[in-house]
Amino acid sequence: MAMHGSSLGLLALVLLAFPPVAARAADCGSLASPKLDWQECTKKNLMLQGSDLEGANLVGTDFSLTDLAGANVKSANLEKATLVRASLEGAHAEGASFAKIEAYRASFANIIAEGASFAGAELQRANFAGARLAGASFEKAELGRADFDKAVLTGTKFSFANLSRADLSGASFEGPAMFERAFMFLTRIEGLDLSAASGLEQAQIDLACGDTSTKLPAGLSAPTSWPCPVEHE
Repeated sequence: MAMHGSSLGLLALVLLAFPPVAARAADCGSLASPKLDWQECTKKNLMLQGSDLEGANLVGTDFSLTDLAGANVKSANLEKATLVRASLEGAHAEGASFAKIEAYRASFANIIAEGASFAGAELQRANFAGARLAGASFEKAELGRADFDKAVLTGTKFSFANLSRADLSGASFEGPAMFERAFMFLTRIEGLDLSAASGLEQAQIDLACGDTSTKLPAGLSAPTSWPCPVEHE
């Protein structure tokens, strides 16, 4: 009997430590609210404009095609979330984590995301026009053909990012930005003042597309291939 009692006690401890999966996932049916837990929930093709999700756990959540325009996701954790063709236009995302998200063709236009992390994110053809991204990190992100027209990129980190054919030409750098080992094949940098940028090397500049108004850090020079031909997609 003593052995049987010990076994029951051990089982009770296991159940307390590892509650049923259904109980842990119960928040998937809850309405949007601050600090909720939608981890790995499916929230596809929804209208969630203006939702308050500040500090929410959105790790692995599927927001494909969902409209989150104007939402508050400050300090929220969206790591590994799916945001393919989703919209966060005009959202507040200061300090949020978008690390390793999949956001092909997503719109982050006019997002306010100072200090946010997009490290390791898949952001091909994403729209960051007018975005406020001071101090944000795009380290190791995939940014092929991403659009940063009129975005504020002061102190933004692009270290080891793939910026192939990304358009930075209309962005503003009110201070240094970091480009260590960034891949800049045909990256549009026309008219940019990159004189305070760090990590830029001549090999990157030779691959990029600038013009006579592009300002480069000391020691770097414009290649004879500038300006690049206009690309037609």
